[in-house]
Amino acid sequence: MKPQAQQALDPRRALVLFSGGQDSTVCLAWALSRYAQVETLGFDYGQRHRIELECRPRVLQALRTQFPGWAARLGLDHVLDLSLLGQISDTALTSERAIEMADNGLPNTFVPGRNLLFLNFAATLAYRRSVSVLVGGMCETDYSGYPDCRDNTLKALQVALSLGLDQPLVIETPLMWLDKAQTWSLSSRLGGEALNELIVEHTHTCYLGERGERHPWGYGCGRCPACELRRRGHESWAAGQGRLPA
Repeated sequence: MKPQAQQALDPRRALVLFSGGQDSTVCLAWALSRYAQVETLGFDYGQRHRIELECRPRVLQALRTQFPGWAARLGLDHVLDLSLLGQISDTALTSERAIEMADNGLPNTFVPGRNLLFLNFAATLAYRRSVSVLVGGMCETDYSGYPDCRDNTLKALQVALSLGLDQPLVIETPLMWLDKAQTWSLSSRLGGEALNELIVEHTHTCYLGERGERHPWGYGCGRCPACELRRRGHESWAAGQGRLPA
């Protein structure tokens, strides 16, 4: 599929929560296709798969090289040290332990307060950088049940942040109602085969941080929930089933 036609740019500045994974890369492409200036923000919170922090600059460089139209709008990249979050968390994403369901019905990959904390720090940075739009890859359709990914949570947080900063702040979640197959379809619409190949080669999703084997959908262990979700989505999209809503 060819990249979608250029549309008039929104003059506002956007800050994308960019982990170096598939979803945040698609969100970054989405923002670059819409906003006049886009910056990125990553977090080092002691994550088990912290290899994603090494993937981030590679993805950014590949985007600048392969998409010169976007490169002109891709501004500063920021990384914040939130290691305290990892120190107070007891999860399978912040320590070496088996991934399983917890007694509360949520997977033990849920890091309590992670997205809430991320967006609060993002809003603080946005205030200093004169940014009025935050973009995140939270999704309620194809996710692990994390309550801080829910649309109602983010709508409430948008109100709280706007009130607390005394200026309008919008939280955009372009993947909120898409499944993973539709996410592949969206990236194809935004950047064609080149963007999907970039995602396969450079982004990281695997919870275990493994990058030894390259699958048709990217690198990873192939067994953890993140790899399974990405694999199933890619297979569905490749079979022509990942159609975007009209």
